[in-house]
Parts: sequence; structure tokens; C-alpha cells
Amino acid sequence: MTVTWEELGWQRVAAGVGRCRLPVWDCTAGLVVGADTALLVDAGSSLAEGVRLRAQAEALAGHRVTHLALTHPHFDHVFGAAAFAGAEVFGPVGMDTLLDQQQASAELRADAVREGLAEHLADEAVDALPRPRHLVSGEWTLDLGGGRQVLLANVGPGHTAHDLAVLVPGSPEVVFCGDLVEESGEPQAGPDAVPSHWPAALDRLLDLGGEDALYVPGHGAVVDAAFVRAQRDALTARFGVSR
Repeated sequence: MTVTWEELGWQRVAAGVGRCRLPVWDCTAGLVVGADTALLVDAGSSLAEGVRLRAQAEALAGHRVTHLALTHPHFDHVFGAAAFAGAEVFGPVGMDTLLDQQQASAELRADAVREGLAEHLADEAVDALPRPRHLVSGEWTLDLGGGRQVLLANVGPGHTAHDLAVLVPGSPEVVFCGDLVEESGEPQAGPDAVPSHWPAALDRLLDLGGEDALYVPGHGAVVDAAFVRAQRDALTARFGVSR
């Protein structure tokens, strides 16, 4: 039985491309459907959430999730990753090294608990968290078959030291921005942010997608190029960055 994006609470953004806003932290997960393949963008905030995402994505795609792209190493985007066993995992270069550091893993767990995730769920996710097998240092074209290609682009640093964007060509083009762009609140600059490079990262997003693309933030509603440009200008002023 075929289900629609709307029936599962997803927003269809373009043909074969959709996203959902997850509860609690309003984090976005994206889906790009290929020929017998499917790419999920970000994995949710816990193993249980990852399991639900996988079930929904596979119902929409009609086959299993074969690829997973992690936009940056924050718990609400990566803690569900272990639910995607067998998928090829992509991330920005350096994410694997960061996640191998005991202190970084402890800080990731502590941040999740501080934000309200139950301790046992944070422990479970950290213990099972997979490292990206495929590390993107520049741009990586991913062929999903059936004429569907996706561009993974390392556009950071900015929101973190490791920020990956996902461009889906088409009409319209769709750019999954991770937390480089946020619509439902002011962009969050934690201790791992690199504010001096953040506006330049947004310029790269705009170069990738162009004026007519749809930009999918890490949190909030889908936006246009004018919104991204305005957020870039606000970040430039906020952090006193010269352009």
C-alpha cells in the first residue's frame, strides 16, 4: 500500500524529495528517493527516533534507506544514526576523528542530557554511534540511480567546525543546510561554532543553490535565498565579521 508524504507527517519539497520536522527540538530530517536507493539527511536525536525515521523513510521510498548524510556532529542530528545499519554513512571530514575523542563524546552526551534527553537514551546513542565511512572534504557527487544525483558539499566551518550541505538538483533545486540556517529561532552559536567563517559558509550555500532554490534549515520552515542572505548579514553584524 502506497502512503503519501502528508500521511506520515512529511513535507514534499520537490519530486522525490521531502523533509519532516521532528518533535521536541524541531530538528529537520530530509529524504531523497532514488532508483532502489534512498538518502536520509540527518538521523534524529535518539535511537528510537532513528528507528521511526527509517520506517517512515522506507515506507515513502518503497525500499530501504541506503545512504545517510550527517550534516554536523550535534546530538539532535546524529543520535539516531545507529538505526541505519547497512547504510553508507557520509559526513564532513573531521567528524570521524571528533567522535573518536572521548572528551567530545562525553560533551555530546552531556549536551543531550542538558537539553532534556533521558540519560539512558543518551548513553545508548553514544555507545552505538557509528562513524561516517565516507568523509567529504570538498564536494562529492552521489549517484542514487534513475537519473538522480545529489551533491554533498563541505561548506564549513560555521555552526560547527564540521558542516555538510546537501544539494539536490532539479526544479526547484533543494539545499539541506543543517544548522547553518535556522528559521524557527536565532542560529545557535555554541562553543564549537566558528563565527568568523559562518557568513562565508552561507555564501557557499547560496552559490550552491542559487536564487531560485529552496533552502531547508536544520530547524524550522523551508526558506528562500533572500532569507539565507538576510541571516548571513545578521550573523556578519552579530559577530563583527568583515566581508
